[in-house]
Parts: sequence; structure tokens; C-alpha cells
Amino acid sequence: MQGKIVKGIAGFYYVHVVESGVYECKAKGIFRKEKVKPLVGDNVEIEVLKEAEKQGNIIHIFPRENELVRPAVANIDQALVLFAVLRPTPHYNLLDRFLVMMERKGIPVVLCFNKADIAKEEQIEELQAIYEKCGYPLVFTSALEGKNIDYVRTILEGKTTAIAGPSGVGKSSLINVLTPTANMETGSISRKIERGKHTTRHSELFPIDKASYIMDTPGFSSLYVNDFVKEELKKYFPEFIEYEGTCRFQGCDHVHEPGCMVKEAVEDGRIHSIRYRSYIEMYKELKNRRRY
Repeated sequence: MQGKIVKGIAGFYYVHVVESGVYECKAKGIFRKEKVKPLVGDNVEIEVLKEAEKQGNIIHIFPRENELVRPAVANIDQALVLFAVLRPTPHYNLLDRFLVMMERKGIPVVLCFNKADIAKEEQIEELQAIYEKCGYPLVFTSALEGKNIDYVRTILEGKTTAIAGPSGVGKSSLINVLTPTANMETGSISRKIERGKHTTRHSELFPIDKASYIMDTPGFSSLYVNDFVKEELKKYFPEFIEYEGTCRFQGCDHVHEPGCMVKEAVEDGRIHSIRYRSYIEMYKELKNRRRY
């Protein structure tokens, strides 16, 4: 029997088999021996031990398309990077770290800004000005009022999508609207600190239909982009790519070099200064990490 791991807790893996339901499984000892840990999102083969109790063993893990370390998940077709338009106001550097992480893994991104019902037009326009130039599809939603939810459904169709974003932006609310059976605990925003309480404690996949899954991942408050060299970083900013090879110096890092076409594009407004600021901050972080 083949299925997909939708949840893993304390050594038990819950495998969703289309038309048959969810089986509680243990992983065979061979995986431990080979130091392979099953991940949420893995496509697996199971042997059924007790059909009535829906219990079984995972006997084979199929090759992974991709894998994220944090959160530890596999076979993601795309990421829905979710932030709120406000309450809390987007933390641009954190958002850009999410985008860099997904670019590194080659995972396509859809940028979703929730709580559009409480936003002013100029706040939405500012986000469009920053991120449309990066080439990411943008969608503004309201989980509360159902705004653009049908459009989100079409984006998710036939894919396994990870929802990634900080706490308090409405991830659980959005999943509840998309998959009412998920019945997720929605967190209340702490007015005092304008951050959400962490309501997601583990990664979990929710079937939307036979071929579509949505994955909720634990909330992030910080994301360290530090497992590669600083010279690589520019590859993960899509809006820089058209200027590659046009700078005065070959291998220009777009930081201090004279005759840099990326810096010129920032000055002209072709690349947004907020994105460039994120790039410089991450670049310095990578540079300092190498030094120490």
C-alpha cells in the first residue's frame, strides 16, 4: 500500500492512503540502521498489520524530490509564504530570508499577504511595489472574509504546498478555511507584543482533496541563512539576475564595488531599496560568520 506521511509524533507516523484513510505506522528498524528518518511529506510504502485498527509499518521510503531541514519536511511542490499586511506589520528581512531559503531549495514560491480586509490601499500598494519586481506571484487574502480564497484553492490544486510564515499572520485561520476538517487551533494575537502565540507544534499535512495537500509548519521568529558562502547569496535574489555580468567587475558582489549595475538599479528604483537592504544584511552576516 502506498501513501504519504501527513504527521509524525514520538516515533509514530500517520500515513494517508487515498481511498483508505490514515494508518498509524512505525518505521522499520532498517531505517534507523541506515540513519534515515521518515519525514512529513515522504511518499512511502506500508505493510498493514491490523486493518481494523488502521495500524501498519513503513517498509519503504520513495526517493525525495527535495527536503527542508527546518522545518524537517520533504517533497514540497511549492511554498505559500504567508505574512500579514498588518497586525503584525511585515518584517521584511524575515520575509526575504524565507524567500532565500526557498530559492536555495528550488521550491517555487507564492507570496500571500493575509488580513487584507483591515489594510489600507497604500499598504497593499507598498507591498506590491517591493515584491512584484522579484517575479513572485502575489495574492492578498482575508481568511476572515473569504477574500481570494477560491484563487488560493486553484494555486494549491494537485500540489503539496507548505505554508511558511511567522506566528500570528493567520496561517491556522487560512488552513481552516481551505480544509474545514483540519479544525486547527487558531492563536490569538498578543496585543502587547504584536506577535502570535505558537499554535503549531509540529509539521502536519492536511489533504484538501485526493491530489492536493497543504502543510502547516511551526511558526518562525528568526531564520538564519548561514549554510552557504556570501558569494552565493546574489543568486537567490531573482531581480538581480538580469544584471549579472553587466557590472564593471566580473564576479561583482553588488556591495562596495564601483560600476555596479545592481546598485544603479536600486538608485533608479528598478530594484526596491528594502530588498537591497535585506541583501546587504544577510551578506554581512555570512561574511562575519566566515571570519569567526
